Amino acid sequence: MCTSFPGATAVSEVSIYDWPGADGAAGGSPHVHTASTEAYVVQQGAGRLETLDSRGFTSTPLAPGTVVWFTPGTVHRAINDSGDLKVLIVMQNAGLPENGDAVMTFPPEHLVDVDAYARAAFLPSRNADGGDAAAEAVARRRRDLALEGYLALKAAVQESGVGALAEFHAAAAKLVSGRTGTWRDYLAGGAERQADLTGRQLESLESMESFYLQDARTTMGERKTRRIYGMCGRIQAWELSETVVAGT
Repeated sequence: MCTSFPGATAVSEVSIYDWPGADGAAGGSPHVHTASTEAYVVQQGAGRLETLDSRGFTSTPLAPGTVVWFTPGTVHRAINDSGDLKVLIVMQNAGLPENGDAVMTFPPEHLVDVDAYARAAFLPSRNADGGDAAAEAVARRRRDLALEGYLALKAAVQESGVGALAEFHAAAAKLVSGRTGTWRDYLAGGAERQADLTGRQLESLESMESFYLQDARTTMGERKTRRIYGMCGRIQAWELSETVVAGT
């Protein structure tokens, strides 16, 4: 899925998993984004965002009204303390995250090559509306595997410092390197196109030309009614239509 939200971003609503993990905390699958910044806008509930980045280990409280974002390379884990934590996620570079920008923190033996990672990450069904016990079981298994690797990585960072992230970062880069050609197409049609368009609009304004303003329009989107299993939780996304909203 690729959207045309302003600035070539993607927006989704995520109900963070309430499944307890090996350390007793409920939450999603820890992972990293390799080329996109991600933002959380907390809508309801309470929890924490655990991160491993250039500062080491950090835990950030999440409550309604909190906005937190993190750049590529930040290993992050959403924890659902209240049981009803829900966040609006804004992703940079729509198209990249949806096409493999993220790498989960599986133990090293599952990160050795693309096939090994694909076997660990595979979900046979992504319908998260309920009633599909088999799909939930697979999603939970995947979360638990990512949590296993994350807890070891977290302990290594706390003991040895941020240098402990280097091996995981290298494995993540190797896993996604074959996708960058496709990502460049999304970048050219999304963020680069948006930046170029704004540049041309500024040039028009500098010369006091306003013709492009006559092409203004309003676009309408709808939220999907079907949720899917994601890495952090159950996801509902928006679909945009290019239909111009009619005047009254």
